[in-house]
Amino acid sequence: MIKKIISYLTPVPLEVIPSNVSEQLELTLYNGKLLLDTKRTNYSYGNLQKVLRKGLLKIGYESINQMQNILVLGVAGGSVIKTLTDEFKYDNKITGIEIDPVVIKIANKYFKINEISNFEMILADANQYVKETNSLFDLIIIDIFEDCFMPDFLYSDEFIENTKRILKPKGYILFNSIVLNKKSEEKNLIYKQYFLESKYQVQSFPNLNDKNELILIKKEFE
Repeated sequence: MIKKIISYLTPVPLEVIPSNVSEQLELTLYNGKLLLDTKRTNYSYGNLQKVLRKGLLKIGYESINQMQNILVLGVAGGSVIKTLTDEFKYDNKITGIEIDPVVIKIANKYFKINEISNFEMILADANQYVKETNSLFDLIIIDIFEDCFMPDFLYSDEFIENTKRILKPKGYILFNSIVLNKKSEEKNLIYKQYFLESKYQVQSFPNLNDKNELILIKKEFE
């Protein structure tokens, strides 16, 4: 209780956990809420959750609740899962792909996402998963970071074409990125150019939380 009270004045570090993927993960109490961070950025339940929530609001409650199958690439602590189920009242299937087994343990132990009945967590590489799956999705949320850096494969022809392949008509891709420099801006510009075909609508929301850019893509038809 004392730590929770102090957290309204200053962040209270609780635990540092080593990770082969993100170097280290940090559990912190801030404003009475438990956050999952790395050395350099928030992973779940802080500013990141607010950024993704803005993207979901752009899609809209009604559209999301008509969806049957949502894919989350990069689960971390599962804050976007909680936003979907708690705030948007989404009760159809959510599949989460997470490469870091340490993160999965944290998400289950501290944030209880394994208790969400319509959510399935899969330990896998997101690049490999989208290559091999035959499932189709109404919404693909891409939220993959290694600390505050984005893996190169996210911008590869193969990954992008595979996400396009598994996206249903009228479906959405919500791509969360960090823009740290001019090179990051250029990579996002190139990413958006993959969706210049008439069957896609592309919206971009830069400068969220100072350094995030959300890219929202809607597939109008097959």
